Amino acid sequence: MILDYIIIVFGLCLFEIISSIDNAVVNAHVLSTMPERYRKIFLLWGIIFAVFVVRGVLPFLIVWIANTDLSIPDVFTAAFSGDEQVKESLDKSKPYLLLGGGTYLFFVFLSWLFLEEKKYAFLAEAFIHKRGVWFYAISSVLTTVLVYFAVETDPLLALAATIGVSAFFITDGFKKNAEEKEKQLMDPGMSAWSKIAYLEVLDISFSIDGVIGAFAFTMFIPLILIGNGIGAFVVREITVRGVNTITKFAYLKNGAMYSIGMLGALMIIESFGNEFPFWIAPLNTFALLGVFTFLSYKEIKAARKLEAQPKSSD
Repeated sequence: MILDYIIIVFGLCLFEIISSIDNAVVNAHVLSTMPERYRKIFLLWGIIFAVFVVRGVLPFLIVWIANTDLSIPDVFTAAFSGDEQVKESLDKSKPYLLLGGGTYLFFVFLSWLFLEEKKYAFLAEAFIHKRGVWFYAISSVLTTVLVYFAVETDPLLALAATIGVSAFFITDGFKKNAEEKEKQLMDPGMSAWSKIAYLEVLDISFSIDGVIGAFAFTMFIPLILIGNGIGAFVVREITVRGVNTITKFAYLKNGAMYSIGMLGALMIIESFGNEFPFWIAPLNTFALLGVFTFLSYKEIKAARKLEAQPKSSD
């Protein structure tokens, strides 16, 4: 049992880190334009807000939305007690959580695959990206198919799917806006407090991916809090010290997105009554991250070899 918990927490931590890499990079670039005093303020309050408020409260909020018959105190109590009646209520809500969260994550993956600029790991990625307009057709058809099969099972399940789609488009809007605002945030003349406030809002939108994905690993909230909390601390450390190293691994973002897509697919399948072993989600994360870290390392090694070659004289 203890080993199971360790595997889950480690998987959650790793997933939180790789799904927040973009956030760490943006934070590091913006912080470089701010005085030291304000960097420390952001890092201190950012940890308090990102770890203890957002990642601490959001899992409970998600569970409460799926269990409106329970009060918020009941949800908090349920997370740390063995009350059978409350546990039964949470078990009934599991398919809704899985389908809503899985739909959200799979749409995040599809959006990246079709629309986002990226370092291509495979030729298929370039082919798909050039046909980005297909994203809107595929996402519409996928929504229709999910709702159709969900209605056949449970109308509330269909509602969960549409909530997942809505959550994706809301958070995706924040992320797209962040990309457009990044140049503005790099302006040294912009108020440091304005930058801090914007980075905190941006952090919320990125943290949603990690929290929702956590339910693919476990429905036990204490494990989610521990795994995501550790991951959030590591992301802050990367923001301060390791962002230049991380950005050298060109395919880490690809690994993160394929992991998100796979977790989304697993959650969707499981929401319709198919059970997977607890180790499937961590294994998916470890394996995909390993593959894309290896591809990144190969590219770094090839670049170093090229740089080491003597330059031909004219």
